[in-house]
Amino acid sequence: MGGLRRRTSALAVVITGTLALSACATVGLAAVPPAPEGMIPVIRMPSEASGSVQGLVNYNVLSTNPTVRTWLYEPLMIRDEFSCEAVPWLATGYEWETPSRMRLDLREGVEWTDGEPFTADDVAFAFTVAQEYPAADRAGVWTDLFGAPAESVEVVDEHTVAVNFTGNAVPKTDSILSIQIVPEHVWSQVGDPTQYIDTEPVSTGPFVPEDYNGRQLTLQRNDTYWNAENLKVERVILEGQYDANSGALKLRNGALDLYLGDIPNPERSVARSGVEYYYPPGGTTVLALNMERPITGDVGFRTAIAHAIDREALALRASFGIMDPGSQTMLKLPIQADQVPEQWAGQEFTSFDPALAEQMLDEAGYAKGEDGWRTAPDGSQLDLIFSVQAGWMDYIAMADVVVRGLNDVGVRAKMVTTDPNAVDGMKKSGEFDMLMDSIGGGCQRARDLGGRLTTSQISDGGETLLLNIARYANPQVDQLVDEWAANTDPAQDPAYLSRIVDIYMQEMPYIALQYSPARLIYREDNAVGWPSEDNPYPTNNLLRVVTSLSLPGGGEAE
Repeated sequence: MGGLRRRTSALAVVITGTLALSACATVGLAAVPPAPEGMIPVIRMPSEASGSVQGLVNYNVLSTNPTVRTWLYEPLMIRDEFSCEAVPWLATGYEWETPSRMRLDLREGVEWTDGEPFTADDVAFAFTVAQEYPAADRAGVWTDLFGAPAESVEVVDEHTVAVNFTGNAVPKTDSILSIQIVPEHVWSQVGDPTQYIDTEPVSTGPFVPEDYNGRQLTLQRNDTYWNAENLKVERVILEGQYDANSGALKLRNGALDLYLGDIPNPERSVARSGVEYYYPPGGTTVLALNMERPITGDVGFRTAIAHAIDREALALRASFGIMDPGSQTMLKLPIQADQVPEQWAGQEFTSFDPALAEQMLDEAGYAKGEDGWRTAPDGSQLDLIFSVQAGWMDYIAMADVVVRGLNDVGVRAKMVTTDPNAVDGMKKSGEFDMLMDSIGGGCQRARDLGGRLTTSQISDGGETLLLNIARYANPQVDQLVDEWAANTDPAQDPAYLSRIVDIYMQEMPYIALQYSPARLIYREDNAVGWPSEDNPYPTNNLLRVVTSLSLPGGGEAE
């Protein structure tokens, strides 16, 4: 089944359930005006504002808690987390002319909701205002975070902008593409943009505010939207914030069409009530072993114990079998199967083979004594501590399976749960044997995969938690990642990826356990075309999801 699970129900059950829910779905829900023919009348979902600010209206996406984050101000491009292609949005393309100069080509024909044209001045303003007010620099454009800081911005022509950096800034690509663009002709008059109370938004997005009563926000379709052809939703209603139990209840009774929160076992809690779910892999939960300690730093030890872990049992315990064991390539399979380096095709997953683990431990010098426990090659006793965040039940379930597997092959290890902040402190200081971490499935792979292996990303015990939790160190890999981070030719990326995957597969500084989910739980009463196993596309950007929906029986899904 791969990493994608989806409920399948008998047609008769669906019909019966739909009829029953159609009746109860209207109970307690505010009626909406009729939608034009072919349009979805409304999609209901939880509020994007935190509970602490509901009641106040502020659409400023640069504020701490905006009333809505997604639907008014749009990004330049959207990264497809499956294919890693950049999907055109307000920008139609980009190019790194050199590692220190990025050119952005902007979409023509876009209008702000006040009728003014969207131009290069708006995009240039998004960069320069972040220079003047550093708190607005959410992408780190003017800092040395993941690449050199910017030094200037050029309006090349009405639909082209170039940004110049002091050095290699290619790792900033996705942060730049995700900047939400605000209108220069309005926001240049407001002073500090992070303090601006935006009650009458001028935006380019698919919806505009229609009504807000302090608790419920209704957004209406933007009739002048540049992508109106693909926008089939007339209204979006956002209301409330729900924990897993409340979210499941709202989905079951039809009060919500969409929920993105953590419902651990959707098969049991919602799928029997006409609710669909799609949990594609969003990243990989890994066992991070401390490279600076003699036992966990021994590649022979690491590659041996990787075969002692029963990942099927681990996934069943931690995610009720919804998620699959993770690939040691750190790629999201089977979605990214076409990106697996040729030399690892067919070997993407580490087998559960205790006999092989024991053989490899013997060959690496970890002898088993008469008491059944192994000793290190120098004769010292093995006694590893697996530090796990207290209260993180999925992590605790996974750790329990890992410890049992290690003990079964004679490696003495025990789980110790502790405050999550203390675990973060261990990551910063390097005072640990083993702990769990998550390797993101992003497409800035020089950073997301390479950064996990470079010495520049090893925390020094200070306040900043960097990426290289395992504290892996190899000067050749440092050089390789530096070269990859400066690469401006996408055609060269597979070759770099291949060499980095070799490290993960052969040296195992991080041992893959289970995929972490990118959740999307939804109903199809009002709309179809949601991401699913039959219609796979990423769940991480709702702008793309909503512009892929259509009326049941009346439109085509993406």
